[in-house]
Amino acid sequence: MVKVIYPGTFDPVTYGHIDIIKRAVELFEEVIVTVAKNPSKTCLFTVEERVEMLRESLKGFERVKIDWFDGLVVEHARRSGAVGIIRGLRAVSDFEYEFQMALMNRKLADDITTILLMPHARYTYLNSTIVRNLAQFHGNVSEFVPPIVNEKLKEKFKTK
Repeated sequence: MVKVIYPGTFDPVTYGHIDIIKRAVELFEEVIVTVAKNPSKTCLFTVEERVEMLRESLKGFERVKIDWFDGLVVEHARRSGAVGIIRGLRAVSDFEYEFQMALMNRKLADDITTILLMPHARYTYLNSTIVRNLAQFHGNVSEFVPPIVNEKLKEKFKTK
């Protein structure tokens, strides 16, 4: 079985992420969506909350598994039995960072390939930071995120 991982913070998961997952499922037999526990990032949601939102948002996807990790992504890929790492590429501005990460990951594990997938054009401007910022000021994010995420964002930013 050809497995890949799709790592990210998913803070929160958006329809752009889900579009990348749909594309990956068309290409690979199993996609392991892996929530990164990154100590250098301050996340709105805990790892457990992000995993829960992903599970709910992706429950109709038969060949998708949800996991989390901390440490090096290539080590997690190896432990998972993955042959590749999926990364989303929204715009040219993403390319330099993703290219550098792909080269470093290749240096660390030359048997694991980075695969860059582009989302549908309607998601190229969308990222988790924009969604969080909009939700913080009580903007409507329902067209950008699954219903479970919309509800969790409303809970996080309810008026006190």
